[in-house]
Amino acid sequence: MRKNVMKTIAAGTAAVLMMGAFAGCGAAEETTDKAGNGAAGKTITLAGSTSMEKLCEAMSESFMETYPDITVTVEYTGSGAGIESLVQGSVDIGNASRGLKDGEKENGAVENVVAIDGIAVITDKENPATDLTTDQLADIYAGNITNWNEVGGIDEAIVVIGREAGSGTRGAFEELLGVEDECAYAQELDSTGAVLAKVAATPGSIGYVSLDVVDQSVQSVALNGVDATEENILAGEYLLSRPFVMATKGEISEQKEEVQTWFSYVESEEGQNVITQLGLILPE
Repeated sequence: MRKNVMKTIAAGTAAVLMMGAFAGCGAAEETTDKAGNGAAGKTITLAGSTSMEKLCEAMSESFMETYPDITVTVEYTGSGAGIESLVQGSVDIGNASRGLKDGEKENGAVENVVAIDGIAVITDKENPATDLTTDQLADIYAGNITNWNEVGGIDEAIVVIGREAGSGTRGAFEELLGVEDECAYAQELDSTGAVLAKVAATPGSIGYVSLDVVDQSVQSVALNGVDATEENILAGEYLLSRPFVMATKGEISEQKEEVQTWFSYVESEEGQNVITQLGLILPE
């Protein structure tokens, strides 16, 4: 009798263990699904240019309304850091407000231009000097011109504001103006918004920002008599313009499905509307 009871207990214990194993297997499968390509795990990660913040925020919001099962996260770490994160494999897309460097391309980064942005030169609103030649602007940033009275302004020291090393805006600005590694900055700030706020609050200051963020707190300076406008950029008459790049490691066709969906949306009529509504220019 005792042997029969023990056999019954052993059989019951085995059954419970088997049920637990099946349950654990099911939980593991569910966890794998959530961490993989299941609806709960669909993500796209971007990092890079602070100048692209308005574009990325607007595009992400619009995209997630259309594709609510995909979560888009963006970090604004600067163009150089964004491409580095892409190359290292920690993000899906690296944002750069400049063209990619040869070394970045050699490391697998592919340049996908999604918009064209102008770089506006700005001063505080009280500054009477509203038109500079490109030579004058270069001399101001190189420290050769230090007072506004040398370029048609009042007797006031020029406070040269710029972005930090590694910034896509700074890289494009210095390259287009031909003053790489020559600039005499009074202050180097780490975001577009910081430059805008500093110039607005500092008499005698000059800075450069993405055209789409210019507001009533500052005034935009014409270059060689040409205003920073979309029409003038498209006509090739305004010097300071640069690409907004969403780089991938390898071609878009080689990316995971979510990333391919993102780029399809960016190129769709709805995505193109997001770009133009922000005052950016569609690449030809």
